Amino acid sequence: MDIQIPYGKEDIPLQIPDQHLLGVFHPNSVQIGSEMDIVLEALEHPLDSASLPDFLKDASDVLILVNDATRPTPTSKVLEIIQPQIQDIDMNFIIATGNHRGPTEEEFKFIFGDLYERYRDRIHVHDAHNDDEMVFLGTCTSGTEMYVNRLGVDAHKLIVISSVEPHYFAGYTGGRKSFLPGIAAYRTIEQNHRNAILPEARLLGLRGNPVHEDMIDALNIIQHKEIFSIQTVLDRERRIYAASAGNIHTSFDAAIEKANEVYAVKVPQKADLVISVAPYPMDIDLYQSQKALETGKLALKEGGILLMVSKCRMGTGDRVFMDLLTSAGSAEEIMDRIAEGYVLGYHKAAKIAEINLWAEIWAKTDLPPETIESVHMHPVDDLQEAVDNALVLKGTEAKVLVLADGSITVPILE
Repeated sequence: MDIQIPYGKEDIPLQIPDQHLLGVFHPNSVQIGSEMDIVLEALEHPLDSASLPDFLKDASDVLILVNDATRPTPTSKVLEIIQPQIQDIDMNFIIATGNHRGPTEEEFKFIFGDLYERYRDRIHVHDAHNDDEMVFLGTCTSGTEMYVNRLGVDAHKLIVISSVEPHYFAGYTGGRKSFLPGIAAYRTIEQNHRNAILPEARLLGLRGNPVHEDMIDALNIIQHKEIFSIQTVLDRERRIYAASAGNIHTSFDAAIEKANEVYAVKVPQKADLVISVAPYPMDIDLYQSQKALETGKLALKEGGILLMVSKCRMGTGDRVFMDLLTSAGSAEEIMDRIAEGYVLGYHKAAKIAEINLWAEIWAKTDLPPETIESVHMHPVDDLQEAVDNALVLKGTEAKVLVLADGSITVPILE
């Protein structure tokens, strides 16, 4: 079978013999209506909340929290739709980067679209390392100290625009993540994310998930703050499939149901070779592309090969994550070092090390081969040659499974 494998903004042709191929899996196909109508319908029927016009009626100033470019959130589309309701109010934006770097000029345009030039002077980029911007709000029951950007505290009212997709340790993106880690201080994010290495912190899992529960607890500290939430769910073509609005918790819960319809994908069996793609814009760097490994491992046999395909356009990403991977001689050593003391970034290294304990990781990227080798992966230059070699290694009965949108497609065994 001839397949086109996404790589950055282009495709790589790949041929896999039919007898080996279990299938090429994307997020599920769903029926799409008018994106504008979907968002307007959500706004006209807010959940456990006043309507957006009523919410804004007495607002002295409003801060709008939006995602950075590592998320496919259709921020610009939502802003275009609500523009008539917000254009006359005193408002500013904050890009909820969490611990990520700030956007490039290209990424600003991706986030804000045609409205970027209009609002560029009102956009603030959150910097988790700038303690001067942070305000201490209290301590969660778990012990997490809640320091957040003072812009979120000082603003009279907040609007949150986000999207809900599977997340490898928080269960799902969206909702409460706009605050923690979105506009939280580094120390707060680190205290929350230390729970990411626990087995209960998993894809599609919220009940008993210590990361999620800590985020909810943190948000409860600012429950007096008036927040209007707009949550979206995208289909496989990055079009708006569903939206919910109003109360931040209720709108998040409603979006989860729709997200499962798109992203939880049934597969027939586990495979000897899983090709998991981190497509644009989730291919920003190795740190973010790791999410494709987390979904891919769910469809992989023990002793199999997990082949990540990601351009890694901006390099490797987080320095702490890289320092741990490159300085340790084995997966076991990585896990031992993490057990000695957690540092933010270690959770991604831990997830990679866990896979290396029972499978091989290969990687097709634009990174130098020596960089890939240094993080305990096998570098791939020619994708076709790599797949052919893997099939020789795994034998005549070997099966291949392709996750063409691996960052957000969660394989569920039938």
